[in-house]
Amino acid sequence: MDPIAIDLKVVQIHWYSITMLTAILLGSYLFLKEAKKNKIDPKFLDNLLFYGIIIAIIGARLYYCLFNLDYYLARPIEILYIWQGGLAIHGAILFGAIWFIYYSKKNKISPLKILDIVAPYLILGQAIGRWGNFFNQEAHGPITSKIFLHRLLIPNFIINGMLINGNYYHPTFYYEFLWNILGFIILTYIQKKHNSKEGTLTGLYLSWYSIVRFIIESLRTDSLMLGSIKVAQLVSVILFIIGLILIFRKKGTKKDENRL
Repeated sequence: MDPIAIDLKVVQIHWYSITMLTAILLGSYLFLKEAKKNKIDPKFLDNLLFYGIIIAIIGARLYYCLFNLDYYLARPIEILYIWQGGLAIHGAILFGAIWFIYYSKKNKISPLKILDIVAPYLILGQAIGRWGNFFNQEAHGPITSKIFLHRLLIPNFIINGMLINGNYYHPTFYYEFLWNILGFIILTYIQKKHNSKEGTLTGLYLSWYSIVRFIIESLRTDSLMLGSIKVAQLVSVILFIIGLILIFRKKGTKKDENRL
């Protein structure tokens, strides 16, 4: 599979870049649309999102490079080669959340309210972004058989894309894509139909995503490691617990919400 979508000789545009750009643009558009319905200052939203995207991308790359430090210390220029893959979503979530919380509190807006609005569109963006892994033939699981993949009713073009060096691999990106799309539908439904306490959607997002990531990580062959521990599984457990705390915590006052 050719990871290059457009070759202009002078510059090459990769499918990975197109996928990530699509995820960012669509998620941003839907977030802004929903936030404006909540009568949040457009100028605040523009600054929040503009710097948030930059910070999240930097965070995703730094997080990935940190756990591959020996490789990138020997090849520092390759830190910039994000079109080759290597954006860790947990890094994006961490850095992005820090920025959202900081900037919301600075502007005296409840961070949980903002995080609740963005949660459905973040998981949608993650679902779309997983297709970048498909085009780069990365983030897959162990070797399997073509027959087994057919039994899972996986589309033929995905099965063919998972034929790498003569072997078929589990398309773990696709499993996660389906789970995230279902999560987007559930979160959007709750957002539209229910007047939940602040933090509920954020908690549901963290718990929902952490479940699938913990399971998927047990299959992936390219996990970031901390000794013998898969980093994504450790982080997933932490985020899952935080998610449950947000879901089941008692409803506080507006002053309490801003203490996050």
